[in-house]
Amino acid sequence: MIRLKFKIFIILILSSHFLYSQVKDSLLNMWLIEANYSFMIPGGDIAERYGVCNTIGGGVTYKTKTNWTLGFEANYLFGNNIKDGTSVFDNLKTESGQIINEYGEYATISLSQRGLYAGIKFGKIFPVIGPNKNSGIITNISTGWLYHHIRIENKDNNAPPVIGDYKKGYDRLIGGYTLKKFIGYQYLSNNEMLNFYFGFEFYQAWTKSLRAYNFDTMEKDDNRYKDLLYSIRVGWIFSIYKKQTDKRYIFK
Repeated sequence: MIRLKFKIFIILILSSHFLYSQVKDSLLNMWLIEANYSFMIPGGDIAERYGVCNTIGGGVTYKTKTNWTLGFEANYLFGNNIKDGTSVFDNLKTESGQIINEYGEYATISLSQRGLYAGIKFGKIFPVIGPNKNSGIITNISTGWLYHHIRIENKDNNAPPVIGDYKKGYDRLIGGYTLKKFIGYQYLSNNEMLNFYFGFEFYQAWTKSLRAYNFDTMEKDDNRYKDLLYSIRVGWIFSIYKKQTDKRYIFK
C-alpha cells in the first residue's frame, strides 16, 4: 500500500513538471479570459463635453500556436467630469439657476458620464521578452461600436422635466463606428499563477446623435463627430489550454 502511494506521488510530481515545461517550452493554442481597467483621456469632439474617465471591462481571446489572436471585448465607460453639462437645462432653470421640483422646491440634479464600447479584435504576440514563447509584445486592432451619454440623476425623482423618458431629450446620447488600436506587453507565467498585460490604446470613433430631438435646442442634432480617446490599460488573464502529455512512466 505504501509502495503504491509512493508511485502515485512520483507520477503526480512528474506530470506537474511536464505541464510546467509545456508552458515554458511550447507555443500553445489557448483561450485567454481577461478582466481589465483603463484610465482614459478624451480628445477630439468628445473632449468638449467630458474630461478624463475610466473603463472596466472584460473579454475572451483565442491564441493560436503561431501567436495570432482573435477575440471579443466589451468595456464600460464611467466618469464624473462633465464640462458645462448643466447648460443643457438652461430652458428649465429659474432666474436663480435652479430647477424646481413638483413640490416647488429646488431639485437635486447630478450628472455623470456613462458609455460602452464593444468590438472584435485581431492581433499578434511577438515573443521577444518573457518567461515563455506565449509572452511578449502584443498588438491588436479592434473594430466595434462606441456610445456615450450624460447620466442624469434626480434625487427622489420629483422633478418631472428630467425623469423618465424626458431625460432622453437632454442626455446627449451619441454613438457610432469605432476603430481601436492597442500595443503593450503580455506576461503568461510558466506556473499559471501570474498572468497579466498592460499597454496603451487609442480609440477613433465616428459618431452622431442617437436621439431624435434635443429639448434644450428644440431641434435634432445632425452633426457628425470624431471622438478620440487615449488610454492606459492593465488587465488580468486566466488561461485555458489542453494539458496533455504523450510521455508515459512505467514502474515495476
